[in-house]
Formats: sequence, structure tokens, C-alpha cells
Amino acid sequence: MDIGIRAGQLKTVLLLGGLTALVVGAGSFAAPSYAWAFAIAGVAMNIGMWFFSDRLVLRTSGARLLDPAESPDLHGMVRELAAAAGIPAPKLYLIEADYANAFATGRNPAHGAVAVTSGLLRTLSRREVRGVVAHEIAHIRNRDVTIATVAAGLAAVISGIANAVQFSAFFGGSSDDEDGGGSLLGSLLFALVAPIAASLVQLAISRSREYVADATAARLTGDPEALATALERLAFAADRRPAQVEPATASLYIVNPLTGSGLASLFSTHPPMEERIARLRALLTGGRRVA
Repeated sequence: MDIGIRAGQLKTVLLLGGLTALVVGAGSFAAPSYAWAFAIAGVAMNIGMWFFSDRLVLRTSGARLLDPAESPDLHGMVRELAAAAGIPAPKLYLIEADYANAFATGRNPAHGAVAVTSGLLRTLSRREVRGVVAHEIAHIRNRDVTIATVAAGLAAVISGIANAVQFSAFFGGSSDDEDGGGSLLGSLLFALVAPIAASLVQLAISRSREYVADATAARLTGDPEALATALERLAFAADRRPAQVEPATASLYIVNPLTGSGLASLFSTHPPMEERIARLRALLTGGRRVA
């Protein structure tokens, strides 16, 4: 299991490195006179979101703090898994909704929160709920909110620079200007391709973190099959009753309400459910895929 986690962490580092390289390339292409302004604005915006996004997401989702007296077993499960992960027990929230889903948020383990829907508690067995809770605690332990914020910040910088290049190409004067950054065609091509490339890398990071959270959850529980069967049931339930959530929060949920296949999967925040389940079950066979 640790090999899979380390591989996922390495992939995240490489993808973040790719985003950073895009930022450097964008800065080299654009004129420093306006590139740095957009870089500072993008970073500042995402730092602000990093501090306040947990409260915004919980409020937007209609989550309420779940009193320990209401569900002592679930609170005990969260404390047990948090202790196994070596982090403080996150706050537990309930979303009164028929759809079955869950998410984690919080800028670091000290400010972690796990939210589950009442539909999830009705749909899954206790063993499966434990697998889902372990997955969300894994996100908190692995600081995935911070990683997502860094990725979003880098992508925002690239998009800001691209917008500035596009504006300059149309209104900034001759392409021979010292700060021109290339021909009009080259500038427009850069303005089109750079944000798309940044978004694809950002989404790839999100998918990579889901695999790492799955593997970490399997290690915390020692029961990969519990999470695998939970994902199967959640995917089936999502097809029958799609989650009514804000698109901006879709990436947080264990089951993505905005699904797609083929080319659309490139723009998905979650990896294919079949692949997630296959990787979890491969852990039961020493890394060998089961036909």
C-alpha cells in the first residue's frame, strides 16, 4: 500500500512542477511589467480562499455541526481513524440530503472537517461508512486542500498572464515592441493554449490526490474492500439520484456529481470509478489486478 501512496505523491510533485514550469514559461513569454501584477493577484486570491473556503463550502452545502449525542458511533469512528492517521479528530458535519456523498475540507489537520449526507448514512453499511470516512480523513492528513489551493493559485496566475497577453496583443501596440512577447498570432495562441494546459494539469493533480486518498484510507482501515464496495454503491446511487451541489464544490466530494467519459474525462476532477475500485481490490492481491 505504501508503494502506491509514494507513487501518487511523486506524481503530484511532478504535476505541480509542470504547473510551475508553465508559470515560468508564461512569465518569460509575457512582459514582466504586467505579468507580476497578475501573479500577485492570483496568489493573494487563492491564499484568501485557502483561509476561508472551508466555512464557505460548509455553508453552501447546508452542512450543520453534528452533536456527538446524535451519533456517538460515527463520532467514535472519526476519532479512531483520526488517531490512526496521527491527526486531531476533525469536526463532523451532517448534510440533510437524499443523495449519498461526503467530503472533507480544512486548510490543515488542525482545522479539518468531514461532512457526510444523511443519504450516505442510509445507503451504506457501517463497514462501508468507515471506508468513506477514512478516505476523507486521508484527504485531511495528506493536506490535499493545501495542494489543491497551490495548484489553483498557479493555474490562476497562468490564466491571468494569458488574459494580459491577449489584451496586449489587441491593444498593446506593435508586435515589435520590446515587451511585446512575440507576434500577434503567437500571443493569441499562447492566450488560448496556456489556460487549457494549466487546467488539465490542475485536474490531473485532483485525480491523483483521489488515488492517494483511496490508498491511504485502505492503509488506515486495513480493509480496501470496504471502500471499494462503498464506491460501487455510491456510484450506482449517484447515477440514480444525482447530487444537487454547486459545481465549484464538486471536486471535494468522494463521488463526483459532474461525471464524464472519453474526452470529457480529461476535464473531470475525479478519476474513473472503475479504476479506483480496481486499484483498491489490487491491494488485496498484492498489487495484481483481478480480472
